Amino acid sequence: MHSLQKRPRRLVAAAGTTVALTAAALLGLPSAATALPALHDGPEPTPHTQEAHAPEDDFTAKWTRADARQLQRVSDPTTPPRENSMPASQTMPEVQQDFPDMSNDQVWVWDSWPLTDEDGNQYSVKGQEIIFSLVADRSLGFDERHQYAKIGYFYRETGVPADERPENGGWTYGGLVFDEGVTDQIFEDKSFSHQTQWSGSARVFKGGEVKLFFTDVAFYRDAQGQDVKPYDPRLTLSVGKVHSTGKDVKLTGFNKVTELLQADGEYYQTGQQNPSFNFRDPFTFEDPAHPGETYMVFEGNTAMPRDEAYCTDEDLGYQAGDPFAETADEVNASGATYQIANIGLAKATNDDLTEWEFLPPILSANCVTDQTERPQFVFKDGKSYLFTITHRGTFAAGSDGPEGVYGFVGDGIRSDFKPLNGSGLALGNPTNLNYQQGQPFAPNADQHPGAFQAYSHYVMPGGLVQSFIDTIGSPDDFVRGGTLAPTVKMDIEGDTTSVDYSYGNSGLGGWADVPANININPGGHVKPLR
Repeated sequence: MHSLQKRPRRLVAAAGTTVALTAAALLGLPSAATALPALHDGPEPTPHTQEAHAPEDDFTAKWTRADARQLQRVSDPTTPPRENSMPASQTMPEVQQDFPDMSNDQVWVWDSWPLTDEDGNQYSVKGQEIIFSLVADRSLGFDERHQYAKIGYFYRETGVPADERPENGGWTYGGLVFDEGVTDQIFEDKSFSHQTQWSGSARVFKGGEVKLFFTDVAFYRDAQGQDVKPYDPRLTLSVGKVHSTGKDVKLTGFNKVTELLQADGEYYQTGQQNPSFNFRDPFTFEDPAHPGETYMVFEGNTAMPRDEAYCTDEDLGYQAGDPFAETADEVNASGATYQIANIGLAKATNDDLTEWEFLPPILSANCVTDQTERPQFVFKDGKSYLFTITHRGTFAAGSDGPEGVYGFVGDGIRSDFKPLNGSGLALGNPTNLNYQQGQPFAPNADQHPGAFQAYSHYVMPGGLVQSFIDTIGSPDDFVRGGTLAPTVKMDIEGDTTSVDYSYGNSGLGGWADVPANININPGGHVKPLR
């Protein structure tokens, strides 16, 4: 096993150059996306109309058990160990172990997000691209990073093609966004054992003002690491400015945190209902159907006490008479009720975006998965595409699927969302559903070496997708990540997605490539990048 922190890294060819073995060759992937294979035996998916409802309505779409079980129907049951059983058209090409580090060994890097506007466009400021990332000191073990995460930022010159940049993406680490103690201020109980910052999003306004939405978290643990009381995550806002000389970037402000929302126990599960609840990852946007109104999506769990949770026939979603259907009693007895993720919606009630109100969830995944992380909307061709990410290890008993990004399409931000590609899988890691996966720190010997290769995907303009590297390899030879993966391109068309293998080098673009598509100057003028 390689060392987690001191393994020397050999640089590899960037996008557009020649490498000895490409991911496509290693996986046997096609040069262009292929159609989904014939479905194996299993239940029919739940019909979904995509019909839009008003954002304030109480309609919640369901990612049902019947939908999620399509993942197993497209998995090839004859695939041997260490090979990918999932459709190539929804599988990220294999990432090499010898990856460059974007921070030059300064920090671990994982969840990352760019400067955007209300429509999801990505901005540079006076010729400098800026991204925010969760970072942690490399003196920590890679799996310790979550409880000590801080938000840092990186910058680089805009408009440089990926194949003309340094192999690690050409980023300069600018440091932490917050001074020590700033994000502690909102917690009334100061007895926390440690306090951390988790993912969010960043909106840029005229003059380089940035509203940084993020998850502010306090942990209350004893000396043995056991919880004294449930951890306390809150959706928050801090405001600052970006200053660019055209060569480097500095941040000012970000010296105050405004609390926006805490889980309410009515729509979104609380720590009292479940100490392991999920409530995080605010992403703000304007709904094209409601100009001038700002909304937020975030990860939540359905508001039921953990030991009393249950799933209904509607959560299962089987069609009448389906021979492969389960009963609600069977599913509720299986332990699947511990996985009750949802995607929440909130609406801003003032122009400063400092006051918000909860709306009912727009999607539930009861008895499907426990995590719907980093949700976001992409608007294309009059459709609303809702993307989220989940782990193989958080799928409920009786369902299974790859680590990756999952997507849903509807006619509005509150719709009877249809899962993309029939199952919801939009872009997954190479995975073999015939074998258990293990953990990132202990992968299964029979699993594909890329099963944990990338995570925390973010969908960018034009269907580009960035993620971070977690683990690549098998038990006898694996490396841990801590830097952004190569960017890939996902073609989004109607109710389907497919990997564009003509992009970059057999589907893998530049390392840590998060390109802006609009530039803003200090006077507030904006223009598209050419």
